[in-house]
Amino acid sequence: MRLIAIDTALDACSVAVADGERVLAATTEVIGRGHAERLVAMIEVVMAEAGCGFADLDRIVVTVGPGSFTGIRVGLATARGLALAAGKPLVGILTLDAIARSAPATGRSVLVALDARRGETYARAYAADGRPLGEPQVLTLAAAADLAVELRADLLGSAAALIAALAPGLEVVGEAAYPPIAAVAALGAVAAVSPIPPKPLYLRAPDAKPQHAGVIARAVPPIVGPAAKVTP
Repeated sequence: MRLIAIDTALDACSVAVADGERVLAATTEVIGRGHAERLVAMIEVVMAEAGCGFADLDRIVVTVGPGSFTGIRVGLATARGLALAAGKPLVGILTLDAIARSAPATGRSVLVALDARRGETYARAYAADGRPLGEPQVLTLAAAADLAVELRADLLGSAAALIAALAPGLEVVGEAAYPPIAAVAALGAVAAVSPIPPKPLYLRAPDAKPQHAGVIARAVPPIVGPAAKVTP
């Protein structure tokens, strides 16, 4: 199972080419913003390092959230374009699931929690064997602490320390702010392919408000010169 995995849902821009669980080439840049400007170049580099073309791939894998509204859209749009051009299936992976896969084996359940700002977190709980214990959700830090105490769960993710400060008995086992791209690839290799294309998981509305159509029209300069020829 040869695939390319893409993650732009959070602060990192990551790409990997893998054969099953064996990573052939990978790169990660923690950039915060600007995923769209870096992603295509990173894909080209990783594909070259892996020594394969898109025809050699069995599927395309991409994180679908939760995370940054813009970052999720960049990754999904790029992955959809690659899948369409190469005629390959597209598989979506949750950022929380990929982070959970990297949790140390402690024999306890784990709550993966990402800092969503404004005193909230994107969270999902997992059993000691990795099984999800519910759906991803937005929780206040206090509610996440209550859930972790109820489950006697360890804490993992960028909001782990914030939650632990509210319940000192909880143990932080990692503060990952983005999923390891190797974990995204590994989950993507075994995920079922759905006839329905993967959709973004935002969990809450974006912070940015859409501009009035007239403002957008004035902000975009007119195209000057002949239109580019599109080859089917």
